[in-house]
Amino acid sequence: MAIASKASTTPQRKIDKSELIKDVEPYPDAYQKERAEHFGVCQKAIWQALKKLGLTYKKSSTSSESRRKRPASISTKNTTV
Repeated sequence: MAIASKASTTPQRKIDKSELIKDVEPYPDAYQKERAEHFGVCQKAIWQALKKLGLTYKKSSTSSESRRKRPASISTKNTTV
């Protein structure tokens, strides 16, 4: 009795780079987890693809300024000699 082999199909594991770029442009602040769900891959695959494309996430200065409780103040002392 011989065992018949089945034709195996592997899922597409590569992320289409142009589609990833199209997704990053309108949603630059999306989390990698959200992108992974959108593309049906794991978060590490998104991280690796973004790294290969040279895309990095940078926080905008306005978001960190808006989270400050009070504005930074610089005190200047008037000293006379």
